[in-house]
Amino acid sequence: MSDPIKHECGIALLRLKKPLDYYLDKYGTAFYGLNKMYLLMEKQHNRGQDGAGIANIKLDMKPGQRYISRHRSVDSQPIQDIFQKINSRFQKIEQENPALLKDIKYLKENAGFTGEVFLGHLRYGTFGKNEIENCHPFLRQNNWMTRNLVVAGNFNMTNVDELFDVLVNIGQHPKEKSDTVTVLEKIGHFLDEENQKLYDQFKAQGYSRKDISGKIANSMNVANILKHSSGDFDGGYAMAGLIGHGDAFVLRDPNGIRPAFWYEDEEIVVVTSERPVIQTAFNVQADKISELGPGQAIIIKKSGAVHLEQINEPGEITQCSFERIYFSRGSDKDIYRERQELGRLLCADIEKSLGGDIDNAVFSFIPNTAESSFYGMIKGLEDIQNERKIKEIENLKDPKPEKIREILEKRTRIEKVAIKDAKLRTFISGDEGRNDLVSHVYDITYGSVVPNKDNLVVIDDSIVRGTTLKQSILRILDRLQPKKIIVVSSAPQIRFPDCYGIDMAKMGDFIAFEAAIELLRDKGKDDFIRHIYQKCKDQENLPKEQIKNYVKELYDSFTDQEISKKIAELLTPENMNAEVEILYQSVENLHKACPGHTGDWYFTGNYPTPGGNKVVNKSFINYIEGINERAY
Repeated sequence: MSDPIKHECGIALLRLKKPLDYYLDKYGTAFYGLNKMYLLMEKQHNRGQDGAGIANIKLDMKPGQRYISRHRSVDSQPIQDIFQKINSRFQKIEQENPALLKDIKYLKENAGFTGEVFLGHLRYGTFGKNEIENCHPFLRQNNWMTRNLVVAGNFNMTNVDELFDVLVNIGQHPKEKSDTVTVLEKIGHFLDEENQKLYDQFKAQGYSRKDISGKIANSMNVANILKHSSGDFDGGYAMAGLIGHGDAFVLRDPNGIRPAFWYEDEEIVVVTSERPVIQTAFNVQADKISELGPGQAIIIKKSGAVHLEQINEPGEITQCSFERIYFSRGSDKDIYRERQELGRLLCADIEKSLGGDIDNAVFSFIPNTAESSFYGMIKGLEDIQNERKIKEIENLKDPKPEKIREILEKRTRIEKVAIKDAKLRTFISGDEGRNDLVSHVYDITYGSVVPNKDNLVVIDDSIVRGTTLKQSILRILDRLQPKKIIVVSSAPQIRFPDCYGIDMAKMGDFIAFEAAIELLRDKGKDDFIRHIYQKCKDQENLPKEQIKNYVKELYDSFTDQEISKKIAELLTPENMNAEVEILYQSVENLHKACPGHTGDWYFTGNYPTPGGNKVVNKSFINYIEGINERAY
């Protein structure tokens, strides 16, 4: 309902453990791996719509034969675009000689994406332009097979400047200062060092240069490379990589901020950002799928051997709660249950806001991602109504069947009050014309609300900026003529920027922050705002480990309810007939609903890494100084 939050990205790594002839014999296709990659990526489409990319490595290729393939797209439908282009090559082969589609040797020698190791990526452009150069996987090329590196990830680093300086100090000249390039080059540097160390070792043992290449491939210590390269990473990440000879890995950040799940059987090893994706693609039960631990890497050797390594010591485990509220698909059994609980835990506040009058209220949800929490809300309201029904029946002086039936037939009233018109695009650039168009993006269901009698309650998963609420949704809902519109957020108030992959980077974008600033100004506390600014400014050049989050103090003077009331005031359009109230989830109830995902820094300002405090500090300074740019 509010302006959409850009998701963090998605990854899919697939290793085929059997020779390709095995899949051809068993499944009737030489493209088993490619077909599964399409499923793994398409089922994570929710994680990236700005671009996509896929890379493939063929094992045991002879010198002079191509063994790495990569294709990326920023098309409007990037996944389909990638696979159509890849498959067009096979369609051409089929037209010329269909028998060659079953000739594994021919395919490996003549067609791309016919290897055993795949890495796919789905991108949301939280930073940078949506151009092909910004799409993962990134490739670091070298004539030595064991020095080639392919990297893709769901990550954001808060200390890119520091990591960049490290590369410069070891003699590199990175082509740009971005976290993706910096990470690629940092891992690549230690990959080079590992190669050189092994080369020197085997040369001293008398092996020929030709034989040394194979010895390096078999002896490479991937865990050692990751330990040396990632020790100073500050951020949230699930980082995947392929090395040219066939080793592969996925590394998770020490706080478990970004998710990663894996599954292995005798045929495949697969790692993805979401668990249901593996369940669907390979028809396996959830309890067969493991979650990669914080600071842990899964390493898949060229031989097919799989092992877990603790690369970095786990910190405070703060898995991103937005994964549960909004980002991940709700088909995961635990996420589905948690989202329902988020809705149920709002019922007491909703009942209070309605003055107990549930009978004259209509309940709905916008957008579709809020549907699971809506079901939980309805079940909670039905529990409240059932308790009331029992008391009403107990209090009947004359309990005739028709009276009892009348009480039992009371239901929580559910309506689909707004439907998004997918065909309508807000392409008009002028504000006046665009605002008029925006107000028609949703169609409303006329007759679903009794005018001037019913209250209308709509639930959303989160309210970040509130722009769409003010410009569109509230105006549209007001046409139904409810007495009161209550907008319910299954997430708490978003008060602080995220710096671990979600596109919530600027303080001025948060309606909760704007409300707190307005409340302070209403009380004549402009000097206090400047005082907090000065405290942030004074620590601007401190090491990130010494920076404190003083921005928290801006909220300390007010209750959550006072801020919510101010938010409703700021978001209520002019000439609204209905009263508008906005209810937010409490942080306490968020933790009750999602006990395993306690990462709540965007709500509380409690960042799991030192870089988070540095980002919020800079973000507030930028706000006060009128600098409209990201803080990292």
